[in-house]
Amino acid sequence: MENPKNQIDNSTLPVDTTPKVTGIGGIFFFLENPQETKKWYVENLGLEINDWGSSSFESRDLSRPDEILSFQWCPFKKGDKYFSPSTKEFMINYRVQNIEGLVNKLKEKGVTVLDDIVTYDFGKFVHIMDTEGNKIELWEPERKGSL
Repeated sequence: MENPKNQIDNSTLPVDTTPKVTGIGGIFFFLENPQETKKWYVENLGLEINDWGSSSFESRDLSRPDEILSFQWCPFKKGDKYFSPSTKEFMINYRVQNIEGLVNKLKEKGVTVLDDIVTYDFGKFVHIMDTEGNKIELWEPERKGSL
């Protein structure tokens, strides 16, 4: 029987556990007045600000259509220490799979890992530094079902 919805059947595919980045989970950046700027984005572009002070954009993974992906847009007050030790104006959050394996691989390659992996209800996080002094947040989301 033909698949009328052209859906991908992943039930027989092997699960990929390669330690790697799978997408961008968010962009965080400095502003002089984040509250006023958030208000501008709400009033002019219709962004909705959540309880964490960011805006969440949800999408689906084409190879795993039941999986809900989230992208965070979040301004911080200029000089916020969350970006430390980086002195850059932004920080990118990358979605990853197998965060433990990735951290081990990065340590073997001499990459600066700034902290231990921390687990929350919505996933695991760790921070690293790239060769240009950019702090990077790695996030392995907690697997969610469909909407």
